[in-house]
Amino acid sequence: MEKRFTLSWEISARYDGTITRDFLKDHSISKASLTAIKFQGGFIKVNNQDETVRYILKEGDVLEVAFPLEKRSENIKAEKMPLDILYEDEHFLIVNKRAGIATIPSREHQSGTLSNALLYYYVQNDIHATLHFVNRLDKDTSGLLVVAKHRYSHYLFSKAQQSHKIHRFYQAFVHGVPTEEGTVSASIGRADDSIIKREVVENGQHAVTHYKVLERFKAAAIVELSLETGRTHQIRVHMSYIGHPLLGDDLYGGKQGRMNRQALHCCKMEFKHPFTGQYLSFVGELPEDMLKCQRELAQ
Repeated sequence: MEKRFTLSWEISARYDGTITRDFLKDHSISKASLTAIKFQGGFIKVNNQDETVRYILKEGDVLEVAFPLEKRSENIKAEKMPLDILYEDEHFLIVNKRAGIATIPSREHQSGTLSNALLYYYVQNDIHATLHFVNRLDKDTSGLLVVAKHRYSHYLFSKAQQSHKIHRFYQAFVHGVPTEEGTVSASIGRADDSIIKREVVENGQHAVTHYKVLERFKAAAIVELSLETGRTHQIRVHMSYIGHPLLGDDLYGGKQGRMNRQALHCCKMEFKHPFTGQYLSFVGELPEDMLKCQRELAQ
């Protein structure tokens, strides 16, 4: 039998006399989740008896909430592909995506994506869930992604992301040598002549990128970057805007040769575990093409 994701609490004196609905709101159970629980096959039990959100809790009660079963994505084909999973528990995965594969299928890339690979992994490991990506990376950007295993986990991660509590760090190889460190605060919008390309525009979306130089070479540098916002192509646009486009990024003024894709890798993620509160840090080492480029630059 497929197992529903379930949460349970023993009610403390603090919540004695509290309506179940209010208790669940305090514990980040959204209205949408409660609606799904009611109408899509979940349940709320107190002391192993079915109850509604109107039940008034008493100290010592055991409240149990089960979320509806999730169906695996039906529009995505499961494909056996290599996966680099750095961490996994019942709530989420940390995946190190290689460059050259899209995160989700599109009209141009309906197969061979990370989604296809993860769905195969879910099938093989009897994980009954749809795919919940907390963050995404461009097809030719490598690095770390968080994949929530159920809706509630995804909801908590989304709240943390909106509150800037998920910290992502990138490494990029750029043309020229920027100042030691700096911040680029420049709004980003779609370029008039392209459906893909973005550019700095006065009436665009607010975007802030912080960078610092890690290593200097004759005509290039390795920089570490962190984002306050998550706009499409943000790092690529901002570094090009200040005159230091990424190596290999011919869309934004970078030259190919040493790198045949934008030299960008999400190398580190830090956040509190949404359920245990433990502070976690994950590191994804630079892929071989960037390591090779680094060696060549150092010669």
